[in-house]
Amino acid sequence: MSLWVKTNRFIKTIFPKYVWDIPNNEKKVYLTFDDGPIPEITEWVLDQLTQYDAKATFFCIGDNIRKHPHIFNKIIENNHSIGNHTFNHLKGWETTLERYLENTEKCAEIMVNFKLQTTNPKLFRPPYGKIKPSQAKALRKAGYTIVMWDVISMDFDANVSQEECLQNVISHIESGSIIVFHDSNKAWQNLQYVLPKTLEFLKRNEFVCEKMD
Repeated sequence: MSLWVKTNRFIKTIFPKYVWDIPNNEKKVYLTFDDGPIPEITEWVLDQLTQYDAKATFFCIGDNIRKHPHIFNKIIENNHSIGNHTFNHLKGWETTLERYLENTEKCAEIMVNFKLQTTNPKLFRPPYGKIKPSQAKALRKAGYTIVMWDVISMDFDANVSQEECLQNVISHIESGSIIVFHDSNKAWQNLQYVLPKTLEFLKRNEFVCEKMD
């Protein structure tokens, strides 16, 4: 499992134009949440982050923004960052360039409709971490920064226990790590156990949780 949990340095070297981590000497880490906003779950995540004075970046699905705009607004009101995760959670490897770009732009448009001048929706994370070179090149040309990860919790995997999920995170965190959680129904069982314990671990070890710009 650890093969997938911690991104190999070799992979980062092969794909240097993607953001895998943000190295620093200040013990800053970057919590990210994919697939929301989702009623109750995203709101619970926001409450947990507030409790620990932590900031994060939410890579949102456009259709979920459309369905739950009030929760999306809560993310903004709590001064977290947002990123684009396509409108329909498309798998890049199975999608044409034209459709992928259109779907990403559709997500961007719904963000703009909320007049989010104080945010940077030009952060982009490909669903499943799967994106064709042609898609990545076109998105970068359009001004997007493509964000991957250093550590993925595997919270969405029903075969991963709560304790395994927690160890996936706290055993691999280091200064500069970008960590992936999911504020989704699929991940909820693991997330509700892992997130508070992760935040407590970070606080105890004097890590600072920052949002991405």
